[in-house]
Amino acid sequence: MTAQLVLYFPHLSLALGGLVILLAACLRRTPATLFPILAGVFAALPGLWSLAGPTGASGIGCYYAGLLSVITLATVALTARYAARRGFAGDALYGLVLWSALGMLLLAASDDWLMLIVGLELASLCLYAVVASRLSDPLGTEAALKYFLPGAMSLAVLVFGAALVYAGSGSLIIADSLAAGGPIVSAGLALALIGIGFKLSLAPVHLWTPDVYQGAPAPIAAFLSTGSKAATAAALLHLCAEASPEARELLWPALAGVAGLTMAAGNIGALCQKSVKRILAYSSIAQMGYIAMAAMAVNDGGGEAALFYLAAFALMDLGAFGAVGLLSGEIGDRDDVTAYQGLGYVHPWRAGALAISLLSLAGLPPTAGFIGKFLVFGAALRAGYVGLAAFGIVTAVIGIFYALRVVAALYMQSGVEAHPAIPAPAGPAGGLALGVMAAGVLALGLFPQSLLGAIAALFGGG
Repeated sequence: MTAQLVLYFPHLSLALGGLVILLAACLRRTPATLFPILAGVFAALPGLWSLAGPTGASGIGCYYAGLLSVITLATVALTARYAARRGFAGDALYGLVLWSALGMLLLAASDDWLMLIVGLELASLCLYAVVASRLSDPLGTEAALKYFLPGAMSLAVLVFGAALVYAGSGSLIIADSLAAGGPIVSAGLALALIGIGFKLSLAPVHLWTPDVYQGAPAPIAAFLSTGSKAATAAALLHLCAEASPEARELLWPALAGVAGLTMAAGNIGALCQKSVKRILAYSSIAQMGYIAMAAMAVNDGGGEAALFYLAAFALMDLGAFGAVGLLSGEIGDRDDVTAYQGLGYVHPWRAGALAISLLSLAGLPPTAGFIGKFLVFGAALRAGYVGLAAFGIVTAVIGIFYALRVVAALYMQSGVEAHPAIPAPAGPAGGLALGVMAAGVLALGLFPQSLLGAIAALFGGG
């Protein structure tokens, strides 16, 4: 019994943390500053558990627990001052973030279809509310609605796909059910991949992403972009790894087309935007195209490449959206590219973190994004997807230009007079989180073997 409790400690800590915060929110005398502190403590516990590596715990599960713990902790740190300055959801927000992280952890570590569906829905329901947490902003409410409606339809498709897999195999265990093969199982897997593709913003079901990210508060957009996608990508990798040869022969050509279309739509779409948050949204779409390509090569090194890329992507997007939030005023997020002109000289640290994150998203050395793309393309080439890898490289080159466009506005265009210093400070927690994200992007770019060795050990040891 004790051993089981230890194995489920991350889930229990997040569930208890969310409950404690929501109950504390009912007590009107609870200090507002206590909520982010409580959320930070409970968010850090899964990460500490993963570092301890308890006996019987899956190495991959520990990795996802640590990654989601970092994402959640950074989100809480970036949200604390942001929400306090704007006076929205300073209490229940943190409980919902923890429960959403719980759903993401269940999704990432799921071995059966029921847990996958429950985890995905728990994470999604909390995210719908969190996106609309700034009730005074109509864009936030609109974003939540645009996220909810297609999200509900995608869940229905996923559930129908899981039902078909169960009907064709008689098992709810993902590995056993997909190994059974057969046309019904392959059809169910195809529907499940479509449902997961929506959550990952894979083309052509990606159009909701820019509107939702633009309408959501910047730190929440960061959480939506990193935590939700990391957990869903974990499910995608699991399904692709367990798919039967028959299913791969039938579905992989279509998945290759989806991956290529996603890479192109994301990078080209980002080039056409004037909103920084929409640029980041389209960039995240492109990054998921690279993850989909890695998933196709999951048994040829794509799994290791995807795990590294997910960690790099989390650092990049948390840094980018976090910088947007810390560079914004107290009414709304600083969004238009022209509003960033000259900020590199007014706020060098925040602008520097944004620049580093953007250059990493574009895949320029010496950043984590460059190493991640190198690993993903290498895995695709080893798996024989030469054409797709070449196309991905071309789209990655296109992506350089949208990043340089924002960086040029920060440092190479005058605008300091029009955009004076932001009076409100970033806050110690937000500033520290932003600095850690930027440092992590550079550290993984310069010393990737520190993480790659740990990932290789996970796959080598099961």
